[in-house]
Amino acid sequence: MSDKSISIDRRNLLAGIGAAGALGMAPALQAQTGLKVVERTLDLDDPKDNLRALLKLQADLSGKDVLSGFPGKVWGWVPGKGNTLLFNTYGIGCSHIEEVAEGYRFYHRELLYYTDPKTNEVLDSWENPYTGKTVEVRHIINDPVNRFYPFAGGRFSPPYPYEVYGNDIVFQISVFRFEESPMSRADYPLHSADDNYQSAELWGMIGRMEEVMDPAVTSASCVTSWSRISQWLPFMEMGDAPGIMAFHSHAYKLMNGASELPPEILAYTQKNYPEYLESPKEWLGMKDNKSQVTESKKEIDRRWTQEGPAGSVFIAD
Repeated sequence: MSDKSISIDRRNLLAGIGAAGALGMAPALQAQTGLKVVERTLDLDDPKDNLRALLKLQADLSGKDVLSGFPGKVWGWVPGKGNTLLFNTYGIGCSHIEEVAEGYRFYHRELLYYTDPKTNEVLDSWENPYTGKTVEVRHIINDPVNRFYPFAGGRFSPPYPYEVYGNDIVFQISVFRFEESPMSRADYPLHSADDNYQSAELWGMIGRMEEVMDPAVTSASCVTSWSRISQWLPFMEMGDAPGIMAFHSHAYKLMNGASELPPEILAYTQKNYPEYLESPKEWLGMKDNKSQVTESKKEIDRRWTQEGPAGSVFIAD
C-alpha cells in the first residue's frame, strides 16, 4: 500500500476551522501536498470506535460472513542444529459478528492444511526429517474458535494498539500463552513437549484509512500478517525433543468469497470440509473452543486403548 493521506479528526481540526471548513479546504490541500485527505469519522482512541475500526477489517459490521485465505510456511528450529522447512500451509477462516449489549460476538471456525513444500499438495502422511518415521498428518480443523469483544473490561477489551501511516492503518495484537497443557508428559510422552503449553501468535492487520473511515463501508479490505511460535505438533510424535516451530503466514480477506481461493484448495475443501466455507450460526460462547492440542488429545485417547502412558498412534501404515 503506497497511498499517502492526511487524516482530519473531527475533534482535532486546525485551530479555528470547523469540520465543514476543513473539508472545504481538502481539494486545495490535496493539490498542494499530493496527499489524500481522509476525514476521521471514527475516533481511534475511543474504545467503541477503535473496536468498530478493527472489526471492519476482521469482519463485516453488517453481520455478513467474511472468508479469509492464508498461505504460509512452517519451519522447525532446533538449537545448534539449524532450521528446516517442514510444510507449506494454507488456511481458511470464516467469521461473522453480532452486536449485543455488552459488545460483539465473533463467530468463527478455521482450518489449516499442511501441504508439501514442493508441490503444495495437501498431505495425508509425511516423513518426519527429525525421526525418519512416516506419520499421519493431522490438519488443524477447529470449530468453533469464537471470541467475544467487550466494549469495556475483559481479555479482548479495546482500545487496541494501532498505527496510521498515510493511507495505511495497522492494528497489532500479540497473544502469548503459558498454561497447563491438556496432555501431561507422564501420560503423553510422545505427544506432549511439556507439562505446560506455551505459544505466541503475532498479528498485524493492515487496511486502508479511506475504507475504515467511510461510514458506507461495513467491511474494509484487509491483509493480515500472522506468525506463530509453538511446540512440536502432537502428530509429529517428538515428545520433548529440543526445538520449536515457527509459522509464518499472510491472510487475505476474500472480498468476493470462496471463488478467490486457489482452485485446488477450494475443491479439496468442498469435498472434505464444506462447512468451513461458512461461519458457525449458533453461539456456543468460548468454553467449547477447539484447538489442535485439544483435538489431538481426543484422537489419541480414542486410539490408545491400553493401560499406561500413550504410545505411538500416528505412525502411517
